[in-house]
Amino acid sequence: MITHPKASHRNNSKNQARAVARLHAVQALFQMEATNQTQNIVQQEFEIHRFGQMIDDTELAHGDVDLFRKTLADAVTWQAKIDQMTDRALVSAWPIDRIDPTLRALFRAAGAELLRGVAPPKIVITEFVDVARAFFPDGREPKFVNAVLDHMARAAKPDAFV
Repeated sequence: MITHPKASHRNNSKNQARAVARLHAVQALFQMEATNQTQNIVQQEFEIHRFGQMIDDTELAHGDVDLFRKTLADAVTWQAKIDQMTDRALVSAWPIDRIDPTLRALFRAAGAELLRGVAPPKIVITEFVDVARAFFPDGREPKFVNAVLDHMARAAKPDAFV
């Protein structure tokens, strides 16, 4: 089970709920791609079986269901645009369809928030780098995610970096 690495250190339950929603959005997008299931089926499964449920006598953290739904819906609706943003941020030898599917799901979820969300881009970047650390605790992927998301954020919301 993947858990958010900073969840236990957060005092603010709203921040933790948003972090859980972002993590679940990445997992849901990955599942949709891996299993070819629809957004509605995967979303319903996550809402019923992941948010605040018990697994092996451990309660999963409650997440911000509204943020989860919005991120998932926006990632699906705006996937082509998000993938184009991601491709522009990647080196030409590594288009989005060649990267790890977990990273692809992460970039799509983050891209949805960067394009359509209300959180400041720097917060979105920080949160999704934390998600990358949850999936790749010993790898270089979090630094890669930071660089790609910084490029995507500057393209999506250039005024936030003035």
